[in-house]
Amino acid sequence: MEEIRLGDLIQTRKGHPCGSDRWTVIRIGADIKIKCCGCGRIVMMDRAEFVKRRKKTIEQGPVPEAETLRQMTGQSEGGTP
Repeated sequence: MEEIRLGDLIQTRKGHPCGSDRWTVIRIGADIKIKCCGCGRIVMMDRAEFVKRRKKTIEQGPVPEAETLRQMTGQSEGGTP
């Protein structure tokens, strides 16, 4: 399975009603939140649905998922904060 990163630019299998099929990942976790690059609509879906709808990753985000999750939870590299 391909890694999901914050800031990924992805292409979906079906286009959005606005005409765009490109989305930016703006939140990751148990649910994934994506923002349409065409109209700015924000959609949240569970991880399994996201993987099913994603056609390909056009551009990877700058930070790996594990690092992003660690930053979100406030944990340091040593283990406990």
